[in-house]
Amino acid sequence: MSTIWVVLIAIAALIAGVALGFFIARKYMMNYLKKNPPINEQMLRTLMMQMGQKPSQKKINQMMRSMNNQNQK
Repeated sequence: MSTIWVVLIAIAALIAGVALGFFIARKYMMNYLKKNPPINEQMLRTLMMQMGQKPSQKKINQMMRSMNNQNQK
């Protein structure tokens, strides 16, 4: 009977650990991406130039605003 309890407690601890680890990792990555966005205006300008477009500041600001709004959802 005591072996069953040990196994059940071990399984419950494993499930709780996995769930807690997932949420901690998710929170860490959200904060990291908020502090260090994967793309900035200079990268966006370079990308547009490589695609053959002449980037205007208005267009870059619009795209940055769009990406920021998408990240906040």
